[in-house]
Amino acid sequence: MEFSFVNPTHIRFGKGQIATISKHIPSNQKVLVIYGGGSIKRNGVYDQVVEALKEHTWVEFSGVEPNPTMETMDKAVTIAKQEQIDFILAVGGGSVIDGAKYVAAAACYDGPGWDILTGKQRVSKATPVGAVLTLAATGSESNAGAVITRAETHHKLSFFAPAVRPQFAVLDPDVMKTLPEHQLINGVVDAWVHVCEQYINTPTGAIVQDGYAEALLRSLHTLGQQFHQRDDTEESGDQWRANLMWSANQALNGLIGAGVPQDWATHMIGHELTALYGVDHGRSLAIIHPSLLRHQMADKRAKLEQMGQNVFGLTAGDDLAERTVDAIEAFYHSLDVATQLTEHTEGKEQAIENILGQLEAHRMVKLGENRTITLEQSREILEMAVQ
Repeated sequence: MEFSFVNPTHIRFGKGQIATISKHIPSNQKVLVIYGGGSIKRNGVYDQVVEALKEHTWVEFSGVEPNPTMETMDKAVTIAKQEQIDFILAVGGGSVIDGAKYVAAAACYDGPGWDILTGKQRVSKATPVGAVLTLAATGSESNAGAVITRAETHHKLSFFAPAVRPQFAVLDPDVMKTLPEHQLINGVVDAWVHVCEQYINTPTGAIVQDGYAEALLRSLHTLGQQFHQRDDTEESGDQWRANLMWSANQALNGLIGAGVPQDWATHMIGHELTALYGVDHGRSLAIIHPSLLRHQMADKRAKLEQMGQNVFGLTAGDDLAERTVDAIEAFYHSLDVATQLTEHTEGKEQAIENILGQLEAHRMVKLGENRTITLEQSREILEMAVQ
């Protein structure tokens, strides 16, 4: 194992932590508060942020959509430049935080912001970012990645830059009390697949990373099993939300992926389902994941067998890996999450061609930890995953 790991994001976890924002942003800095719809005004989060920033000069930008678009976030970039913003505070879930990271990078660049997504512009400087997390799923609050969609072309791309990693993140599980059930379920699935992308790969003997990944998977599996009973008591609801928020953060803060092979093919293909058909991100992953694992069984058998025993408690046997994939799919189904794409309006074959066309346009022609999933193999996976 050879790797460099650093995660400087200061986490403030627990009830009432939104009030600590003022400790992390100098009072002489002008702040741009970025958020999504009106939910933070209905659940009291907005009022807490306003109180925390009472000694600051700040402006706001709202309307960040799920799967943030370049077109929307460029409006915030304009504000950041015109208002000479010193600090960006993202208040929301992964989409809002990803959008804020794009704004932070694009505000320090004179060219088109999309250059950052295509790799034409390498991000070395960005406006400082902080986050108030309202939805546990992506881990974006303490990592350096972001995913942005270009609505005009249905292109969905990612970028990674240490300069946009949030300096601090407030994680108050209480703010999730008013979230719709489908968003909580999306969070469980998203975090689960994040762990799998870094775990179900070529064995390397990294027992710390494997053990931590398995602990997270067992935790998320338990949270899924408890989903419909999570609010039986106030205490159980508080514990459920806190464990989800922390599990989702740990799933993608860089630790379990340090020094081990990482896949991300499920994400790359899933992104195209979201961009083309508006499938929720977490649910796009569930559609692709079981089919991809079955297709890549020859390369993933050893880790699937390890997962079957250490996460699901399955008995040994020649078909252990296959039963593990069945258990993963059953986990999604237990949350009423589909594992087949039905959102397309055209025929199955045309839908597959559309997805493959997007993958090719985005140069996603060699996917997986071994870069062996070609377009033809992606077609075979999609044949299994599209209904």
